[in-house]
Amino acid sequence: MHVFDIIALFIFLAGLFIFVNTYFLKLPSSIGLMIMAIVLSVVLLGVGQIFPGLKIGAAELEEYDYAEVLYHVVLSFMLFSGALNIDFKKLSKQRTPVLVLATTGVLISTFVIGTLIYYMLHFVGIELDYLYCLVFGALISPTDPIAVTKTIKRFNLARDLEIKIAGESLFNDGVAVVLALTLLDIAHAGEDHPLSVFETAYIVGADIGGGIFIGLFLGYLGYRLLKYVDNDAVEVEILITLAVVMVGSFLADFVHVSSKQAAVVMGLVIGNEGRGEHVTSAAGDYVFKFWNLLEESLSAMLFVLIGLEMLVIPWRFDYFAAGFFAVNIVLFGRWLSVFIPIKLMSVKRSFDSNTIPVLTWGALRGGLPIALSLSLTEFHGKDIIVTMTYIVVVCSVLYQGLSVPILMRSFSNKE
Repeated sequence: MHVFDIIALFIFLAGLFIFVNTYFLKLPSSIGLMIMAIVLSVVLLGVGQIFPGLKIGAAELEEYDYAEVLYHVVLSFMLFSGALNIDFKKLSKQRTPVLVLATTGVLISTFVIGTLIYYMLHFVGIELDYLYCLVFGALISPTDPIAVTKTIKRFNLARDLEIKIAGESLFNDGVAVVLALTLLDIAHAGEDHPLSVFETAYIVGADIGGGIFIGLFLGYLGYRLLKYVDNDAVEVEILITLAVVMVGSFLADFVHVSSKQAAVVMGLVIGNEGRGEHVTSAAGDYVFKFWNLLEESLSAMLFVLIGLEMLVIPWRFDYFAAGFFAVNIVLFGRWLSVFIPIKLMSVKRSFDSNTIPVLTWGALRGGLPIALSLSLTEFHGKDIIVTMTYIVVVCSVLYQGLSVPILMRSFSNKE
């Protein structure tokens, strides 16, 4: 078997679980997929214990290194698709709050979560470098735009609040992923010798600045090609966007800059320029639908992967204890990252009274943190980061996912 056989297995299970959930369980897709994947993992673990000769369990998945596929394909595709859906015109008056929450909010969340995780791990007897704690803080900060958007559409929330929730969720993915990978580069570079301020600034500037440059260049090139190609040539336009993402990822990795930053910028350029009068019919009707479908399919696969992670994460009591502590730390970090910017912006701008609780509790974690944690290069402490990420995401999807409709229903009834 090859790594692509494992991917084929994930696709099959995702399709099967979606069918069962749609026609039988009828739960929100992220919750239904998560429950079925966890049940499957428990069954496989049980069968492995009863019939050891079948060799069902961690060894079967750990044999295959699909981190490269997650890093180079899944992350780039999901970030490009998320950025493609950010329409600055639709954000209108909410553009500033969305950008502030998705940038300043992620920075606050990263620092608060990373710092508290560092001291919490020290308390439970686990050593992890502070920079790697910040990496965890960044990679756990992005929220799942698909789950959030589908949830808020079911309730009669204020229009401005809906725009803030959906816009911030779409935008914070790219910011958090780029920040996590940049911090990881700094941590790796600092293992040989302590970094000076200049060296740190150079790594950050090269990673982010180089990614932005490549993203702007290829994004504009992709837009010009879409403008040139006849609108009826749907397959050509879709192939152009696929080629732009893949070439951008390869080129950025080749020159050692942030390929994920490039994917975000390419999505923003094509997504906003592509909605202009020149490519409206083609990009609006086909290209955007294709990428939405691809993102939802990848998200479904990642939720299956989250459930099956039970087979490969280390079964250590201290790791699981740290994970459950991390659930509360992440929620606190999310609340603080929403509370501080909104209170500061409230001086000149009015906000719905439900904004802070809805943005805090409605921030469901999805497959992106799992994909990012699994695609990290090997380092001392990666196992604890993967374990904490798994527990936080599972608790977020099941606990918050099942309770957030109650919260939103209570707020919508007050309107």
